[in-house]
Amino acid sequence: MSQTAAVVVAAGRGIRVGGGTPKQYRRVAGQAVLTRTLAALAAHPEIARIQPVIAGDAAAFYGECLADLPQAVRSRLAAPVEGGATRQISVRAGLEALAGAGAPDHVLVHDAARPFVDRALIDRAIAAARAHRAAVPGVAVTDTIKIVDPDGRVRGTPPRDALRAVQTPQAFAFAALVEAHRAAAAEGLEGFTDDGALAEWAGLPVFVFDGDPRNRKITQASDLDEADRAFSAPVFSAPAGPAALPSPASDGSAMTLLTRLGTGFDVHAFTEGDHVWLGGVRIPADRGVLAHSDGDVVLHALTDAILGALADGDIGVHFPPSDPRWRGASSDRFLADAVRRVRERGGVIDHLDVTVLAEAPRVGQHREAIRARIAEVAGVPVSAVSIKATTTEQLGFVGRAEGLAAQAAATLRLPAEDAPLAGAAPAGAAA
Repeated sequence: MSQTAAVVVAAGRGIRVGGGTPKQYRRVAGQAVLTRTLAALAAHPEIARIQPVIAGDAAAFYGECLADLPQAVRSRLAAPVEGGATRQISVRAGLEALAGAGAPDHVLVHDAARPFVDRALIDRAIAAARAHRAAVPGVAVTDTIKIVDPDGRVRGTPPRDALRAVQTPQAFAFAALVEAHRAAAAEGLEGFTDDGALAEWAGLPVFVFDGDPRNRKITQASDLDEADRAFSAPVFSAPAGPAALPSPASDGSAMTLLTRLGTGFDVHAFTEGDHVWLGGVRIPADRGVLAHSDGDVVLHALTDAILGALADGDIGVHFPPSDPRWRGASSDRFLADAVRRVRERGGVIDHLDVTVLAEAPRVGQHREAIRARIAEVAGVPVSAVSIKATTTEQLGFVGRAEGLAAQAAATLRLPAEDAPLAGAAPAGAAA
């Protein structure tokens, strides 16, 4: 299968929105615009690489965006390259970086300030790139357009049915777009604000595929306010994939999401061994735990918390200890399955909170690694994962160092019409 990469143009200053922070780094519903754009592109399974292009002095801003992205998204991002004074220069910098790392077959060029891009639009863009050497998304123009002189005199009124408002991601055969950019640079032409127009100048036939009216570009301060409302509860649906962040319902309809809270608890006794698994992280210890799977109490408790919020049984229902397939299994598989169930129900994971109860091993030095691993498996920002630890003041089996336990809570949002599962299986034994 041909390989598709994406260039995300984020080198602009975004001064029209006001304030001292470029618009692509402004936060909407708690996440930077660029964070949401990168996550939306990375959620698409056919985009192999994403090449960000940023301003030379924006490394700190970009670093904050990365901190809010799960590892599954960060692993798809190439190191950012520095853009230039114009969009055209910035795109060329991104293309040259991709070429230097092994040119893809096709490339999508997308504005950082369009965080509403969804999987359906990306699907159409990739299909258009494969069918044509150059294609751009467009939406029908609903307002009457006038051609005017500098003094305001109307010179013409083009028919609306022949007009399209062009968006991104724009889709190209990689080699053709690189050649067009290099040719324009060689002639000293640097004023193209649209890659479709540059392709036209280079003699490429450019086709228009269906855009999306919701795929608006954030330009004014009012656009930020609208984006903040759109990405906030209760009117968006589930992301297209595990790495994505929330986006408006793809069919344009409002979907009310109701908050669900689930809790989970797991305990395992100590046995001979030299490590324990906590939150997907292997931690050296003077003993192991007795378990059918890898005995990760953190991931078991989190899995049950999510299943509880879904009213979908518990970990023992879906992964019974009587099944030999789960002997010694890595518990991140259990958590990933619970997360998949949330996505399939049109839900959103808001927050995951865990408390480890143990005299030993100590969790503190491993806390950030555990948070990062859980965020990666669950497809949520690290900021949505909380890990705490406590002892039981030498009381009970934990206090006597006979075992360790974890309790967890998961906050989800599910579509209001999504009733609890009928006939859910009864609770089973913990994995």
